[in-house]
Amino acid sequence: MDYFWRVLKLSLTVGLMFVAATAQEAKPGCQESCGNISIPYPFGTSPGCYIDEKFLITCNTTNDSPPQAFLTTSNIQVLQISLQGQLRISGSAGYDCYDSNDYLNSWLRLSKFTISTTQNKFTAVGCDTYAVVEGSRGRNYTTGCLSLCGRIDDVINGSCSGIGCCQTSIPRGVRAYNITLRSYDRHKQVLGFNPCSYGFVAEDGVFNFSSLDLLDLRGRHQFPLVLDWAIGNKTCHEAEMDAANYACKENTQCHDSTSGPGYGCSCSDGYRGNPYLGCQDVDECLTLSPCNGTCQNLPGTFNCSCPKGYEGDGRKNGTGCTLVASQSQRFPLIIILGTSITLLVILLTSSWIYLGLRERKMIKRKEKFFQQNGGLMLQQLLSKYEGCTEATKIFTAKDLEKATDNYHESRILGQGGQGTVYKGILPDNRVVAIKKSKVTDQSQIEQFVNEVHILSQINHRNVVKLLGCCLETEVPLLVYEFVTNGTLSSHIHDTKCTSSLSWETCLRIASETAGALSYLHSSASTPIIHRDVKSTNVLLDDNFTAKVSDFGASRLVPLDQTQVATLVQGTFGYLDPEYFHSGQLTDKSDVYSFGVLLAELLTGKKVICFDRPEKERHLVRLFHSAVKEDRLLEVLDNKVLNEEHVQYFMEVAMLATRCLKVKGQERPTMKEVAMELERVLKLIEKQPWVEGHDWNLEETESLLNESLKAAYGCDSSNTTGYDSLKSEVKLNIDSGR
Repeated sequence: MDYFWRVLKLSLTVGLMFVAATAQEAKPGCQESCGNISIPYPFGTSPGCYIDEKFLITCNTTNDSPPQAFLTTSNIQVLQISLQGQLRISGSAGYDCYDSNDYLNSWLRLSKFTISTTQNKFTAVGCDTYAVVEGSRGRNYTTGCLSLCGRIDDVINGSCSGIGCCQTSIPRGVRAYNITLRSYDRHKQVLGFNPCSYGFVAEDGVFNFSSLDLLDLRGRHQFPLVLDWAIGNKTCHEAEMDAANYACKENTQCHDSTSGPGYGCSCSDGYRGNPYLGCQDVDECLTLSPCNGTCQNLPGTFNCSCPKGYEGDGRKNGTGCTLVASQSQRFPLIIILGTSITLLVILLTSSWIYLGLRERKMIKRKEKFFQQNGGLMLQQLLSKYEGCTEATKIFTAKDLEKATDNYHESRILGQGGQGTVYKGILPDNRVVAIKKSKVTDQSQIEQFVNEVHILSQINHRNVVKLLGCCLETEVPLLVYEFVTNGTLSSHIHDTKCTSSLSWETCLRIASETAGALSYLHSSASTPIIHRDVKSTNVLLDDNFTAKVSDFGASRLVPLDQTQVATLVQGTFGYLDPEYFHSGQLTDKSDVYSFGVLLAELLTGKKVICFDRPEKERHLVRLFHSAVKEDRLLEVLDNKVLNEEHVQYFMEVAMLATRCLKVKGQERPTMKEVAMELERVLKLIEKQPWVEGHDWNLEETESLLNESLKAAYGCDSSNTTGYDSLKSEVKLNIDSGR
């Protein structure tokens, strides 16, 4: 608790977001504070003292010194109230310990106010930890982060980049959250210095990670977090029409809330006070002394004038008041004027020199980043192909700042572990996607240059085209073609998505994706392993043509090698278990991830879903279990079951099962997968599918079981794929309690 109050005191001192420009006034006759917490209207502690029930503050004076304030009748402790539309409360951290079975869940439910997305961060601490935060913001949301480390020496104090500590943002408009903590190996390898996993939502900047936190963070499980509040659920324009209930009083301005419905009020310029009770005029003449001459206070402003015999505007920050010169005074006046002009010329010259030096420094800084990021090496590589292929352009930092409106928040297309993607509009009106990575590793610059070089030569209709890059910033920026119809994941899982993909369309998308991956593995001048194949990295254009994207985690494979040793990286649920345990990346790792994507298309289910029973949360486990128990039809998507030619999706199901073999050598190559899907598609074109066909379920199950037996070469109830998955893979997504 000492740590908590020390952090709170520091944040109260330096937190500019809570420095009120107006007086924190309660309604006349109402309680003004609870302990050391000021309670300004529209908040209040009793009926008539607050604007509506959600602004009630309960002041608990029993057995507490000082008294404590709580939001409405809940147990949510209030730490500070700001008239600028924000509220600081006390939140708790959750933990899951594997040396003592000690467990504490962390959650928060709000009926009216939202959790600030700009002022808070979701943080997870642990060396064998993945944490998920989920809840509601009008519709359900889920996000989280992964934190791993093998030794305490690997931990970097003050850094939350995924080694011992990770952080991510909370979505906009969130009113509730629930934190779930999980472990891959129950902390067996790190139990000596990290027996627990921790997760919490807290105000950005109050938590400074230290390696000591890995040993025990339970003693500091209280952290402040920030809520956004607003009046009602109307816009300013709508609220002004209802004058009787309009909350902004005299001499105020109205502002629409940026975090949800409702509005807020502030005092107009030249006025101060509580805008929800009415703002009073500031007497600038008394408080500011702005005039050299006579000062006259006016509503919202003031006026300065000079005495008789003087001239000027009378303001201290203006020309002030100067004595009107007589004939005898003109000569000294000329000297003073000449001196002033000389000083002004010197000042302008100095400013010009300063601006020139600053501009030169900025140019040198850009040149430094250009060379540091391998610009010269990339230019030499690209010059060899001039005139042979479409040129890959090297953009300037100014070009991309202009294209993204200076990386405005409204231009964000998506965010992930590798970085942020912005929508950009080039001077020729081409719409592009600009990827801005989070970090860069100087030891990987040569590999980055080679990747850009290789990707610039790829001209495949099912791979997102790399148009160019920018090397004048600390972190290189990549410019891709813009794909208009969202991700395959959104079309599979988003119930509000307007499109409804037929099974034939899904199969064509899978075939196109497999063809692109086969091209990267087999036909590119240097083989490329994508390393992050998933439905969110398959984009669709207006014709639902697949475009494989996001090569931020991809790796080149030298022609004389079949595998690459690298740190494990990818998306949980799609990650190849053999790669996870060995660290040896092969093209068969992409085959496994593609098999997960095929299972996702066949079932229409999410890869990881905590709403399903514990043994079925991982789609691969659910799919293998269904195959083993001869109940595959139960987990297939309805649009698959409504098709006439059942033998085709059985072939695809068998292909997915082969891709999901635990041992990479038992999986087909991506080329074989692409050829098999292309063959099925050609059969479909010869025999068009008819939806709504009424066929016998028992006959289909029998046919399916026979096909699966043929695929495995044994009885489907005793599949090697499933048994080896169960015995060899230790990706325990349901670890913990």
